[in-house]
Amino acid sequence: MDKKQDRGFDRSPKREEKTWLGESESNELIIGRNPVIEALKADKLIDTVFVNKDATGSISMIVDMAKKKGIVVKQVDDQKLTSMAKTPHHQGVIAMGACAEYVEISDILDIARSKNEDPFIIICDEIEDPHNLGAIIRTAESAGAHGIIIPKRRSASLNHTVFKTSAGAASWLPVARVPNIAAAIDELKENGVWIYGTDASGEQYDKANLTGPIGLVIGSEGFGMGKLVLKKCDFTLSLPMKGKITSLNASVAAGIFMYEIVRQRSAK
Repeated sequence: MDKKQDRGFDRSPKREEKTWLGESESNELIIGRNPVIEALKADKLIDTVFVNKDATGSISMIVDMAKKKGIVVKQVDDQKLTSMAKTPHHQGVIAMGACAEYVEISDILDIARSKNEDPFIIICDEIEDPHNLGAIIRTAESAGAHGIIIPKRRSASLNHTVFKTSAGAASWLPVARVPNIAAAIDELKENGVWIYGTDASGEQYDKANLTGPIGLVIGSEGFGMGKLVLKKCDFTLSLPMKGKITSLNASVAAGIFMYEIVRQRSAK
């Protein structure tokens, strides 16, 4: 797989513009129809809009506005909204702020090019626990990864908990949020990136050559990588398990794999 030519320009995101929205969960929630509409009009950093699945009226307009901006909309029941808002006076809609803007995969690749480095990208396949995602982002930033890719559905997102767990790394490490992980892998392959999955049947992690352009896939906490994602991988890596427990926490495993990549690149 040949790497494509550097296109001679830098589209790396302006990280100083990607700020966290608040110091508490209450500050990151925008509650009520008019506040959410105004936040959408003002292009506030919004991660997800939660709407009452049975609500009518201006809710449909809010849903349309959010979708046009590429914001995930989740339909939930009234009890969920009341629990989030800690009040029943939410008018059927809550917007959750994002701690940073999402980027495109091309932005992450351009960051690697601008540093004259082989791409080092972490692909999170349905990591749903925000503490795990935050820990992965923190380790990835420390290890020098160029970015993270997460799916829009069935995944934690750049919310308050992720920001706290990442110790602020979520403000510095670019994160691309994509509709389809398999399609994202195809895009990386087209740009010369080799895809390494993590699976118990794979090659022992310290025996593989991890010095080139790498997309490292970390599977979900309970089920690992999806079948289609597994098929897309060029290689699979495993960790030796010596005890009675046959798997590690996703963020712990991710850290081991990432720092093996760091070790091999440093040795090279």
